Amino acid sequence: MELGNTSVRLVNQAAPSAPEFPIPVSYGLKTGSLTPSETLAQSVALIAPTGAPVMTIPLVFGLAGQGAAIAFVISTIGVLLVALNVNQFARVSSSPGSLYTYIADHMHPRWGVLAGWALLIAYVGTAAAVSAGVANYANAMLRDLFGVQAFPVLLAALVTVFACYLAYRDVQVSARLMLWLEGASVALISVIACLIIVKHGWRLDMGQLTLQGVTPQRLRLGLVLAIFSSVGFESATSLGSEARDPLISIPRAVKWSAILAGVFFFLCTYAEVLGFRGDPVTLDKSLAPLHVLAQKAGLPTWVGTLTDLGAVLSFFSCFLACITAAARLLFLMGVNGALHSTLGEAHAENQTPHRAVLLSSAAAFVPAAVMTLRGVNLFDIYGLIGTVATFGFVTAYIMVSAAAPLYLRSLGRLTPQAIGISALAILAMGVALLGSLYPAPAGPYLYLPYIYAGALLGGFAWSTIWIARSPALAPELPVVL
Repeated sequence: MELGNTSVRLVNQAAPSAPEFPIPVSYGLKTGSLTPSETLAQSVALIAPTGAPVMTIPLVFGLAGQGAAIAFVISTIGVLLVALNVNQFARVSSSPGSLYTYIADHMHPRWGVLAGWALLIAYVGTAAAVSAGVANYANAMLRDLFGVQAFPVLLAALVTVFACYLAYRDVQVSARLMLWLEGASVALISVIACLIIVKHGWRLDMGQLTLQGVTPQRLRLGLVLAIFSSVGFESATSLGSEARDPLISIPRAVKWSAILAGVFFFLCTYAEVLGFRGDPVTLDKSLAPLHVLAQKAGLPTWVGTLTDLGAVLSFFSCFLACITAAARLLFLMGVNGALHSTLGEAHAENQTPHRAVLLSSAAAFVPAAVMTLRGVNLFDIYGLIGTVATFGFVTAYIMVSAAAPLYLRSLGRLTPQAIGISALAILAMGVALLGSLYPAPAGPYLYLPYIYAGALLGGFAWSTIWIARSPALAPELPVVL
């Protein structure tokens, strides 16, 4: 039998008494093509863990000081709370719609559309931000190796075209590439971090563990940025039609990507703060922290260049993961009538949402290219667009955490523990959101919430008008059982 319209189909096996196993609706996509490790790679790549040691951790240290490592521990707990809410749905429902489907099912289809647009802004914005990261570290490598630099717009264009081709051609190839690229860069940085700790003599750095000299205000500010470094862990849910055993592999990917990223962030933060202690240039002022740590660990100078390569690979795999997730979200919104139906068509041969891939790739390239041509610094592009993208993630996380108890109540399985997990997740994400708004930051960050709100409401209005003009295509989203 078939349950709902778009989510999960249950079919009887050969024996009449055999249990029913959920089989995802294909939508024309390549059903069951991704292994559990390839599904995990989607979430890990979108988190882009290698980007944290070179860009995020120094910023968190600048805010939280000795409390930077603990800030990542606390942020990991907050992210895991959201993951527990996401997995309430992921264990029983699979589709390309990610959190968009979960929220629409148990709040209202219009809330789902709003969440869909928040995630589109998040995925496309993250892709645009990391394209600037690719350009920055690719130029650092070119400068170190050959004494030349390329036009950042050209580098961003190359990244967009190559990633678009992979996502357009075959989801399995792109997932495997993300897995190997991210795995290699994480392994290299982990080696450097471990060597720093070993060189220190395996003595615990009590200054970090006891929050020496850290005020609650500084810890809160660092915590906000630390939470932002882990967004994207839920993106494996966008592979609901393509993952093998999706009701098992996707929840595991959501949970373990958050855990593994948190452990890696703590390791890197602890090692970086430890390695820079007593250095005349503090961690938050260093332009190449991994170069410095590699030298302190006694490694050859070329290892520092390899860390730049690791950053390039990590940011590229993040870009690929972003357009992969965004394309599947656009695809299902097209299927459900919230966007033009042509976006909801899969390539007959490649079995990929090809039109949605092209649109998400173009949307990711344009803002970074325009800002680069206007002379905006690449680090500023990363920070500005990345902040807007983060607003989208946090909006969706708050909404899915609110939807989880409604879902459990519909099943008669709502417990005080589930309510507590939902409330704590909403509180953690709410603190992260408010912490980025108050105290009010200086411009241009002051205007980013308004830009985000305008983009979100503009997209929601577009879908609302589209649905009103085509009532026969109004979203008929699944009821998850």
